[in-house]
Amino acid sequence: MYSIILVPTDGSETATRAVDHAIDLATRYDATVHALSVVDVSELGLRTPTDIDSEKLRRPLRDRAQNAVGAVVNACDKAGVDVVEAITVGVTHDEIVDYAADNSVGLIVMGTHGRSSLPRALLGSVTERVVRSASVPVLAVPPDSSP
Repeated sequence: MYSIILVPTDGSETATRAVDHAIDLATRYDATVHALSVVDVSELGLRTPTDIDSEKLRRPLRDRAQNAVGAVVNACDKAGVDVVEAITVGVTHDEIVDYAADNSVGLIVMGTHGRSSLPRALLGSVTERVVRSASVPVLAVPPDSSP
């Protein structure tokens, strides 16, 4: 059913729960997991990836993204699941949707923070934006869930 499962990660506990679900599904469907971490330029008040000029700024962000992807790779290796790692730079929800479209992803598995509707309505969430704009199914993994 799914041959490629995308799991975006920032290394957070929320993302780790989603990784567990992605690995479980990949095992069931003999799928490959794509681990994606996005260096989000919008968090820094930047408009485009080219606005990042300083190596001092880029290196810690890339290191954080590499650590997040590395944790997914380690989990997949332990489970015997094939994994592809990727790091992109841009606006997180756009990068996730674009990566899915460009890599024939069949399912996106993401964590949610479980925030109430008011903060979500005011701030929006990456998962919510991906759900609204992705052309493939998105499994939103809630807090305290288990695969």
